[in-house]
Amino acid sequence: MNILVTGGAGFVGSNLAIKLKAKNPSFQVIAFDNLKRRGSEINLQKLKDFEIDFIHGDIRNPEDLEFKDSINLIIDASAEPSVMAGLKSSPLPVISNNLIGTINLLEVTRKHGSKLIFISTSRVYGIDALNKINLNENDTRFFLDSQQELNGISNHGINEFFSTGEFRSFYGGTKLASEILIQEYIKYCGLEAIINRCGVIAGPGQMGKIDQGIAVLWMARHFWKGKLKYIGYGGHGKQVRDILHVDDLYRLIQKQIDNFSAFHSKTFNVGGGISCSISLQELTNLCSLVTGNKIHIDKDPNTRDADIRYYVTDNSKISSISNWNPQYTVKDILSDILEWIRVNETQLKPILTL
Repeated sequence: MNILVTGGAGFVGSNLAIKLKAKNPSFQVIAFDNLKRRGSEINLQKLKDFEIDFIHGDIRNPEDLEFKDSINLIIDASAEPSVMAGLKSSPLPVISNNLIGTINLLEVTRKHGSKLIFISTSRVYGIDALNKINLNENDTRFFLDSQQELNGISNHGINEFFSTGEFRSFYGGTKLASEILIQEYIKYCGLEAIINRCGVIAGPGQMGKIDQGIAVLWMARHFWKGKLKYIGYGGHGKQVRDILHVDDLYRLIQKQIDNFSAFHSKTFNVGGGISCSISLQELTNLCSLVTGNKIHIDKDPNTRDADIRYYVTDNSKISSISNWNPQYTVKDILSDILEWIRVNETQLKPILTL
């Protein structure tokens, strides 16, 4: 099998490429990346060590996607992942990468007869609807009220029936538009594809920054005693997300490759779930506990555009089909990140302290 991993030098892409090659030595795995993301060049040697071919290219350029050998499977992990992208500047870069890039990859699938695993996002769900979820709060977090008026939400979190209507963000909008095009290619071009709507993914190798990669950002700022800020909702840090270790995502991807027909043409919410959810305030406390360092957290009560108070994944659909469930806890994830930072401190400090 020849597998093309787009975004293959990035955090998610490189981890998936390396783990797939290690598990399946007979596979030819190609990592395709434009190396735009800061720190992505660090992964090139690791890819080489695992005999993974690297192509420096851009999915926005069709001419970069001409391959001599047939591609059997594409794993698309190449998105511009920031919810804030295009909100205060031109949205063209995020649209061209996340939508035009998808169109170009879909043409590769058509020409090669490739299968596709599309790494989508929980941010395809409408912000207006997400902000209408009935929530209560305690000293450290928002949490779900037992009574909900919206479809697609239960005490397990948010499932695939939740509304994708209204507005989302340019990031979420482009990913949803890509999902729609994938469904058209499934219907009219015979594409075999799986859509995984992932929540927050974290783990060693992620170059966290203020608008993406929150777990690594929080850990790095605690490790080097930097500055952080709770933004929005009064500045109390009660916003909640669930976190998925990248190794747990790999385990699911491997299951999907091994039995593709069971997942074909379906869309799944994929995340850490209720048991692996945490608020910013709780994340601060846990990072302090793991590192032994306490830092000052500033407060900005003003809520930014496209922010939400609460998102936790309901994994019921994917779990019922695959018997897959996340294994890592939040503390496990943070401990893995801390060990990675300690081992690579000299190399990572210029990147993670910006």
